[in-house]
Amino acid sequence: MDADMVSQVIEVANRVVASGAISANGHGNVSLRVPGADEMYFTGGPSLRGHLPEAVVRVGLDGTLREGQLPPIQAAVVAMHTALYGEGADTGCVIHTHSPFATAYAVTHRPIGCWIEALAMFGLPDGVPVARYGPRGSEQAVANIRAALRPGVPAVLLANHGVLVFHRSPELAVMVGGIVEEAAQAGINSVGLGGAVEIPGEMKAAALQRAMAFEERGTATA
Repeated sequence: MDADMVSQVIEVANRVVASGAISANGHGNVSLRVPGADEMYFTGGPSLRGHLPEAVVRVGLDGTLREGQLPPIQAAVVAMHTALYGEGADTGCVIHTHSPFATAYAVTHRPIGCWIEALAMFGLPDGVPVARYGPRGSEQAVANIRAALRPGVPAVLLANHGVLVFHRSPELAVMVGGIVEEAAQAGINSVGLGGAVEIPGEMKAAALQRAMAFEERGTATA
């Protein structure tokens, strides 16, 4: 087992917990693709809170356990991680949680709309889609995730289950997870005020373009 990869996985798990985009029991899993190899490192523990290094496992992108011990309930969700790596060659990190507000949308089979600017800025101008329900770890569940994916969209809700986010780097994946949860919370909180209002289509593009312009300028210094 590569000690550096293990420590990176634990660091990402800690970042997810620190972000607050996680359920009370900390249930979820994190994986990192090994650069230049057909494998990933995966959290084999039942909770991301206080996840132990010795519970991290090494898994081939074909789903084969290569090193470590993987309990059945965790092994059941390996396929949705490997599917995302198979769909996106540049995907470097996959995070699955039951973050409370986003999961509220997942259990009602309702997509999260693009009613906060950050969604438009981070590849979700059409909001977060919902993958239809399939039993945990089944071929049907994975097929439903694939069917819900859209090019460039880094998040999907899992009907009656939770949330999947994925990106080229752990930092971006954690950030997107937080943004999705923030958007879901804003949507639920807005109901008593008449409901959230989507950003107009042309303004979604403008938000992304402005974010890219600031990125190109780099860090401002006095």
